Amino acid sequence: MPASFHEHEVKSGLKGKRKLSAYLDSLVNEYRKGKGKTSLTYIFCIDEYLLGINKQFLDHDTYTDIITFDLTGEGELLTGEIYISTERIEENAVKFGTSYNDELHRVIFHGALHLCGFKDKSAADKKKMREMEDSCLQAYFK
Repeated sequence: MPASFHEHEVKSGLKGKRKLSAYLDSLVNEYRKGKGKTSLTYIFCIDEYLLGINKQFLDHDTYTDIITFDLTGEGELLTGEIYISTERIEENAVKFGTSYNDELHRVIFHGALHLCGFKDKSAADKKKMREMEDSCLQAYFK
């Protein structure tokens, strides 16, 4: 099942959705060792909308660029909802000296990698996650 992309009160500027959806499907299947298809829903939104989700579901009163929910039931296809703040993407692109498009894709891949089991809480996990994101960017844009 292809990934779907939705915009809530924003324009993400995301192009090539079919190509991206196919890449995400292959990425998830690679790391989940062929455990079946995926259903990923990406929702692009503003800071305030994502802050509300962060408060309501995670009890965090902070802005963030992404929140990933694994909604997979037992024995079912991988199902995830990934919320992304385009305002955070814009700010982080400037902060990290990269393009909006690269930062947007980095965060898109970040959400999929979380659903594959990659973490980012410890320093070692963050380093591995960044390596995986970089690898995805290189593979996708080659």
